[in-house]
Amino acid sequence: MAEEAAAVRFSEDDFYCPVCQEVFKTPVRTMNCQHVFCRKCFLTAVRESGTHCPLCRGSVTKKERSYPKRALDVENNMKKASGGCRCCEKQVRFSWMRQHYKTCKKYQDEYGVSSIIPNLQISQDSTGNSSRSDTISDNGERANNQTLQGDASGHPTFKCPLCQEANFTRQRLLDHCNNRHLYQIVPVICPICVSLPWADSNQVTRNLVSHLNLRHQFDYGEFVK
Repeated sequence: MAEEAAAVRFSEDDFYCPVCQEVFKTPVRTMNCQHVFCRKCFLTAVRESGTHCPLCRGSVTKKERSYPKRALDVENNMKKASGGCRCCEKQVRFSWMRQHYKTCKKYQDEYGVSSIIPNLQISQDSTGNSSRSDTISDNGERANNQTLQGDASGHPTFKCPLCQEANFTRQRLLDHCNNRHLYQIVPVICPICVSLPWADSNQVTRNLVSHLNLRHQFDYGEFVK
């Protein structure tokens, strides 16, 4: 009985960063409110939000803003606990989950792949016409122009990479792509991802609509204040 009481039970949510919503990479913990983030996510967020915790607006010391304390207990627990890949459901230790993502085709189809794709892609648009996508370097240049100046409410607006229609807020872009491009599977760079502080401008997603629905259900600017 005592052993059962002492046994540590983990929830999968214990190992996901509230900012990037991925499995922790180098987890750090705030001293005041004890919230845990990826180190890169935390440092990026406090640059945006100043002296506040990205999650609860608790105070963050000046030292923490440069040298946050590593959450070694979380790192150790990640080596013990396993969870299901969110795409293929394979059980993987959380400390190896990010490595698993690199070889999980289902994950890559949903969330994006590395920037190394063939220089020439022939695909069909929503009307059935064949079209050629340019090299990934050209895609990256175009992606940097996908984030436009904010609307009257201060939210950033985006250009749809599938049809180039512009001035969408995040939610309107989701609605537009679900209504107009649901079955259009073309490798593109997500304009919302490119707008984030930790963005990789060459990160490609094979299925934009699925990616938007899974990754962009909230506005980063409202979450990190």
